[in-house]
Amino acid sequence: MSARKYFGTDGIRGRFGDAKVSPEFALRLGFAAGRVFAKRAHSTVVIGKDTRISGYVFEAALEAGFASAGVNVEMLGPMPTPAIAYLTRTFRASAGIVISASHNPYYDNGIKFFGPNGKKISDELELAIEAELDEPMSVVDSDALGRVHRINDAKGRYIEFCKSTAPFQLSLKGLKIVVDCGHGATYHIAPDVFTELGAKVIAMGVKPNGLNINHECGATHLDALQAAVLAEKADLGIAFDGDGDRVMMVDHTGEIVDGDELLYIIVSHERAMGRLSGGVVGTLMTNLAVEQAFQKDGIEFVRAKVGDRYVLAELEQRGWLFGGEGSGHIVCLNKTTTGDGIVSALQVLAAMKEQAQPLYDLRKKIDKCPMRMINVRVAKLSDPLAVPAVQIALASAEERLGEQGRVLLRASGTEPVIRVMVEANTQAMVDKEVEALAAVVKEAMS
Repeated sequence: MSARKYFGTDGIRGRFGDAKVSPEFALRLGFAAGRVFAKRAHSTVVIGKDTRISGYVFEAALEAGFASAGVNVEMLGPMPTPAIAYLTRTFRASAGIVISASHNPYYDNGIKFFGPNGKKISDELELAIEAELDEPMSVVDSDALGRVHRINDAKGRYIEFCKSTAPFQLSLKGLKIVVDCGHGATYHIAPDVFTELGAKVIAMGVKPNGLNINHECGATHLDALQAAVLAEKADLGIAFDGDGDRVMMVDHTGEIVDGDELLYIIVSHERAMGRLSGGVVGTLMTNLAVEQAFQKDGIEFVRAKVGDRYVLAELEQRGWLFGGEGSGHIVCLNKTTTGDGIVSALQVLAAMKEQAQPLYDLRKKIDKCPMRMINVRVAKLSDPLAVPAVQIALASAEERLGEQGRVLLRASGTEPVIRVMVEANTQAMVDKEVEALAAVVKEAMS
């Protein structure tokens, strides 16, 4: 497979104004992708975005590019990434385009594609788009231009879909929930979903202004949610990231319940209800205690590389349904085709209701291992496992930890940083091993 020039592991992303994240590039990208999709008769794409201010720019540029290639465009406006995946399927579109930089600050943005099946497009299709990007841009004849239409009921369609993924009899009546939308794409959807199912909802992060997405709120900044849950004496809190594909929770004591724990709650409930088929996919960063808990329950568990793209690929290869990451990307392929924060939250709430247990009790079934990660900045990014001194230090650490811990070394995919992570039974052991190993990495690679 040829190296990709423009696409990364999750579409195209960067700081607004950079070469690959500019209005001019978005116009050319829309035309290039349109050329690829226009090979199908009556080709139509749907375009949605999160709430960052640069979304307006990219929305207009992509629209012009696709229409110039003869592709019809359905505009969704601000919608969560998983909603765009769902609506791509329901509208039988050739592709769904997401304008979002997920959990990143407002000054970043990105563009990613879903295929007609609601799944991320293949490497082959990305390469075909890249090949067209390197060709001169033109336009079709005026009578062949694509038409543009705005879908006004996208919000309602997606709300009903989310509710349909919960058990029909599920009622959230009696639950008081704080919902933090991070001023992102779920701001006008998530509170309605939980309210319509009967919960009393206190909404936060629902006033996007284009600049405040993910700013000290949402799934990556939980302090405000924790404080609000305690102040409101709520049963739990739910937080989404800017594009709505991640979810994190807070129990009634203010303690964080992360993606690893939420995945375990969902899967163990499916098992208890006799609905579980196959195993579970985590990542290299999944807490060791979660793996051990699945093994204790007789549920097969495997690790993929970090990133929901790799989790999905492993699930599809094995024919399994559930996977996720500690960051809150949770995939429930029995419900939808991609990670969906609202859908995942509903599965956790269903487990609480059907087992008649609060979130606090469900999360206590896992006693997470202490974990610590140190980011070591290096002069030049390379494979740490190819450095002899690091190899020796890693082998020594693994020998000392034995089955009581785990070590992970990996190079960052976006910056010159080596991530050194250690898990063990005690915090003291974690601190000792991670600091010693990080020191070796720094000396050998800086």
